[in-house]
Amino acid sequence: MRRLRLAVAERPISRVTLDVGQYPGGESGVWAALTAAEARDLAGLLLLHARQVERDAETSAPSGVTS
Repeated sequence: MRRLRLAVAERPISRVTLDVGQYPGGESGVWAALTAAEARDLAGLLLLHARQVERDAETSAPSGVTS
């Protein structure tokens, strides 16, 4: 994850960039460039889903086993 800033004279452009993966051999692959609002929305959704996964794991744990 990095920040990208393009210095356009009329209006600078800033984005949060996310490296999603690499091609075989280690070459740069897919990446996303998000506005600050999009990055915040994605972070919120990731946290929401992480909590749901943790909750699911707790409720499906065998008897006597805790995480």
